[in-house]
Formats: sequence, structure tokens, C-alpha cells
Amino acid sequence: MNDKKYYITTPIYYASGDLHVGHCFSTILADACARYKRLRGYDVMFLTGSDEHGIKISKKAAEAGLSPKEFVDKVVDNFKTIWKRLGISYDKFIRTTDKSHEECVKKIMQRLWDNGDIYLNKYEGLYCVPCETFYTEGQLVNGNCPECNRPVEKASEECYFFKMSKYQDYLFDLFKQNPDFLQPESRRNEIYNNFVKDGIQDLCVTRTSFDWGIKAPFDPKHVIYVWCDALVNYISALGYNSDDDSDFKKFWPCDCHIIGRDITRFHAIIWPILLHACGIPNFKKIHSTGFITLKGDKISKSKSNGFNPMVLCDKFGVDALRYFILKDGPIYSDTPFDFEVFLKTINADLCNDLGNLVSRTVAMISQNFDNIPCPNQFTAEDQVLIDMCNGLNTKLETAMDDERVDIALREIFDVIRYANKYIDITTPWVLAKTDKDRLATVLYTLAETIRICTCYLQAFLIEIPNKIFDKLGTSVDKKTIDSAIVFDIKNYGGVVTKGESIFPRLDIAKELEFLNQESNTSPDTTKEVKTEQTKTDEIQEITIEDFDRIKLEVGTIIASEKVEKADKLLKNTVRINGVNRTIVSGIAKHYNPEDIVGKQVVVVTNLRPVKLRGILSEGMILCACNGDDLSLISPIDVMKDGSVVC
Repeated sequence: MNDKKYYITTPIYYASGDLHVGHCFSTILADACARYKRLRGYDVMFLTGSDEHGIKISKKAAEAGLSPKEFVDKVVDNFKTIWKRLGISYDKFIRTTDKSHEECVKKIMQRLWDNGDIYLNKYEGLYCVPCETFYTEGQLVNGNCPECNRPVEKASEECYFFKMSKYQDYLFDLFKQNPDFLQPESRRNEIYNNFVKDGIQDLCVTRTSFDWGIKAPFDPKHVIYVWCDALVNYISALGYNSDDDSDFKKFWPCDCHIIGRDITRFHAIIWPILLHACGIPNFKKIHSTGFITLKGDKISKSKSNGFNPMVLCDKFGVDALRYFILKDGPIYSDTPFDFEVFLKTINADLCNDLGNLVSRTVAMISQNFDNIPCPNQFTAEDQVLIDMCNGLNTKLETAMDDERVDIALREIFDVIRYANKYIDITTPWVLAKTDKDRLATVLYTLAETIRICTCYLQAFLIEIPNKIFDKLGTSVDKKTIDSAIVFDIKNYGGVVTKGESIFPRLDIAKELEFLNQESNTSPDTTKEVKTEQTKTDEIQEITIEDFDRIKLEVGTIIASEKVEKADKLLKNTVRINGVNRTIVSGIAKHYNPEDIVGKQVVVVTNLRPVKLRGILSEGMILCACNGDDLSLISPIDVMKDGSVVC
């Protein structure tokens, strides 16, 4: 019996229209986490679905000349088509119109009623129909909804209220004693300071002004508030309080709810209190993501500023979208979406780094051997790359424990980039003429490195890994993560196939023109975004999450020389964690090469490599500047190379 269980959810998306690229991020993130856990041997339950009740859907259906159920049926079909195209490997898709869900919600509400936690009163306040949310006057922004900026409606009707205030001590303790239940810390502080610390108000949990929803079991004239309906999906999908609750017993409590920033307060306040009031154990964690933005504004259906992710998927392949959105998406903080950055990232990472590594390695094996060669004695040059491969397992486990798919991908591509550098160091094209035994070891090391990285990439990409395995002739038993934990010195003999490039290079200008025409974002808007992003006369504040993405390490300069025909540039070799990096720095007017050899410096080590005067620079050495004066930043005491600056 498998005792490793993992339950992850995305929001159930509101069935009032099409999904946009912002929705796709949360679901692709959850899918990558689910795929990773499956590769690790976990019994996984990955849940997504559709939220189908409420006044907004009722109005949308009427406008379309359909009944609410007919309307949501069409929307849900579209949801499922999109998820299939994006490779979303959900285990269950729940609809809030499912009879089993409706029965579960009624039983939950009846229990609250029987416990004396629900009472009748009159509600008078402000309500945003698109967001299905009540607000106080003080929460409005310029008199409008703080989320979608649309006018709110005054509502006055007889409603039932849930005694949330009765459980506020429980919520206080949850925030104070279990701080990791809501991540990131900045979001937890925001919710606590704005909605929790001053006390919890009772919640209006029924409406009578419309009837498209689940009827309250204790008063059928009332429809249950959409958030009390929707949140219950996380346990109704598991068969809670039904004739078959085996999935609930197996998978609850939920390991991680992945949600957007805009719905965090519902999940962090209503949901834990609702569970506690019903005697159900609380979930383990909420991972609250940021927004994908355009021109600094959240992408949203209600703002009509989204674009269809299928445009990217159909044109560039599903893995291009998945890679970009996982690597550069809003894991915690808001992230701007820019077509040009998307195209350049795909060219740099998937085409240049990964694609070229695979193509060069397979081509050299084909030209010099019948199949992947048997290695001879490994040297120190090889061991650097082997050690990086062997270190991936622990690094990825740490990253994925926090759903940090961005860090996981960065670690994998650090190995891929070093493998490309390893080709330049070992010069296999020279070895092909001078030392076939040494060539065999080099090409074997490259092939095994590619295989190991590809085993891990299966969690994030869904088409490219199989293409690489096919090129390497990888057997089924060598596609598992277990087989990738340790560099295998006996995995030779596979027959390689050159075939086509796994990711052709993109024509940036041509593709950018296409994307601007196909999206809701006009070329003029794109220009405005770029102007805002490249302004340097203003210092913009960043969050701690932004800073955490910068990797600063101590390194030692072991060699330095001037760059020909470049008065300001020095080409430095910096040793970090046993690996030598080439870093080009504009410090030649302040330092002679011989003066800085042996000096320890602080290096930005996760900066994307760039070519300067034909030299690939793999990081940035930090300096302090004051007018014309410049000084390298160094630790006061001698530190071990690779020490993290924090």
C-alpha cells in the first residue's frame, strides 16, 4: 500500500466566460506539482473544476438566451478543451452543479444550522456582481470594487448569517501558531492586518434576490452564498459525508490549495472557520500566487484585458507556454507578461541552451560512434558536471516542497548551461581527431547529463522530454526520477537518432508582429508596457519575494585578463562551488588584472548569461560606485567559495 499521499487543488474557475492566461498559471503550476509528486511515487489527487452558481452567471445566461445550466455546460466544455491542450493532468474535475456537490453543501449548511451557528437577519450593504463579493464603504476604491474597478450595487434583503465572530479566536491562533498555513509571508501579513486582527464579522451566507444556486435546506426561499458553495468543493470532490468517503479518508487534509491573490481572503478566513465549525481538520497550506499583469494591471475577464493562451500554445507549442509561465510566472508576486520577453526566453532557454545541447551531443555521437559510447576514466572536468547532476535531486526536492517550480527549472537549466560550457572546455571536435577514448567519456557524460535533466523536466514539460528520450534511445526504466538521482556510469549502448531540432529558433520580429495582431493587446499597448518596464529614472520598490529570486554567492577570482579592443572590460574567471565561471566586468579602468587575482567578490550567479564582445559572461560581479570611484564588494573575512550572501 502506498503511504505517500498528495492532494493539490486549483481554484474552481467561475463559469461565466473564457479562461485567460492568468487562469492558466495557477493550473499549470498545480499540474507541475502533481506531475512531480507522481514521478516521486506519490498517490496523487489533483482537483480542478468550475464554479457555476451565482447572480453573474444567471445574468450572462439570460443575455445569451439560455438557461443557466445550458450556459455553464458550454463554458465547461471549453474549460476542459483548454486544459487538455495545456496537458493539465487533473484526477477529478468537479462542477458545483454536480448533485453530489449540492448534497454535500446542504449537509454542511444544515450542520451549521443545527449547531446554532446560523441566524436570520437583514443585510444592507454593497455588493459587486462580477466578483460575487460584499464590501464595506471603506473597502471601495473611488467608490468602486477594489478588484475589478466596477460600480457596486446597494443590497438590502433578508439573509441568513454565519456566526464567524464566534470562531475568531480559532483564526487568531491559526495565524499566530501555524504561520506556514498561508504563503507567502507578505500575503499572510496582508490578510491578517486588513481582515483578521481587528476582529471577524459575521458572514451573510444566503441571498433571495436570485434563485440560481443551491437552496438552503432550512429555508428553500434562500440561495446559499456562492463562496460557501464553492469552497466546499475541496471536500465534496472527495466524497465527504457521502456513501463513499474513501477518497476523503485517504487524501484529506489537503496538502496545498493553489489560489490567486484576489481570492486569498476567502480561503484564509471563511474556509478554515467553516471547516472548524463542522469539526473537519484544517487543510495544510494555501499557496497564494500573484497576478500576471499587462501595463501593471491584473489580467482579468472583468477588465477585458486578457488574451487567449491558445494563441501561444498553437503557434509555439504547449511546452513554450508551460516553460515560460512556470519559469517567469507570478509564483508569489505580480509578474508582467510581455510577448518579446516570452519569445526571447524561448529562444535562449529552449532553443539555444537545451535544443543546441541535445543537437550537438547527438550529432557528435552519430558521427563518431555507433551508439552512446562506453566511458573510460572520468577526469576532474567530467566530475564537475557529474556532481551537478547528482546535486539536482536534493535541490529540486527543496524547491518543490514550496511549489517553487521557478527555482526547480533554474536548477535544471544551470546544469544544462554548464553542459554547454563543458563542450567548450573539452573540445570534443578536437578529441575526435586526437583521442577517441577521451571523446567517448566526454560524449557519454553529456548524454547522461541530458537524460538526467530530461527525467526531471517531465514534471514541467509534456512534449519535449519524449522527443529527447527518443533521440537518446532511452529505455522506459531510464525515464524515471529514481534512475536520475545518481549519475549512472553504465548507461551506454543506446542508439541515438538525430532527427529534427527539438525546438527551432524563432524569428523575434516576425513572431512579435503576429502576436500583437492575434491578441487583445494592441501594438501600442505593448509599446507602453515596454516603456514602463525600461524606465530607469525611477527606483521601484520590490518585495522580499523579488529579492529572494536574486542568488548572491561569494567567489574567488582565479584569473583575469583585458578584453581586446575594449578599454573598460576585464575577462575574469571566478571559482564558485568548485565551478569556474567566466564573467566579463566593466572594471578595467579601476583595476589591473594582476591586482584582483585571488580576491573574493560577491557575484549574482543566476543572471542569464550574455555575450559581451563575443565572450559568454555567466554572472555579474558586484561593485560599489560613487561618481567615478568604484570598488569591488568583498566579504570582510575570508569565506568559503559558494557562501550565500543573505
